[in-house]
Amino acid sequence: MRRIACALSVGVVLSAVSLLAHHSAASAYDTAHKIDLKGTVTKVEWKNPHVFYYLDVPDASGTPVNWSVEASTPNQLYRNGWRKDDLKTGDPVTVVGSSPARNGLPKAYGGTLTLADGRKVFSGSAATDQ
Repeated sequence: MRRIACALSVGVVLSAVSLLAHHSAASAYDTAHKIDLKGTVTKVEWKNPHVFYYLDVPDASGTPVNWSVEASTPNQLYRNGWRKDDLKTGDPVTVVGSSPARNGLPKAYGGTLTLADGRKVFSGSAATDQ
């Protein structure tokens, strides 16, 4: 009986850890406020649990600021028409309707990305952005 109680306790603790690891975009990003970004891709990280891409976006004085844009999962982006090689370092892109970080850092989530070839791909989560 003691082993069953111990195993059950371990299961409950591990379940709680996994719940804490998953977060909503609204916890880190202001999903009620939308911004647009226009810049040049500096880096792409296509991996689970979310794809990140980085853009040099000129500020008001023209100085480039490196923005981190969090996209949805690789699987969801693939189903939305993205392919891993669609976004390349050096590509000029525009992101419309992205949610800025709540802490004021140059980070954003989601939005519609216009690729260098003119195609538009959705980069957020259907639950958060649509």
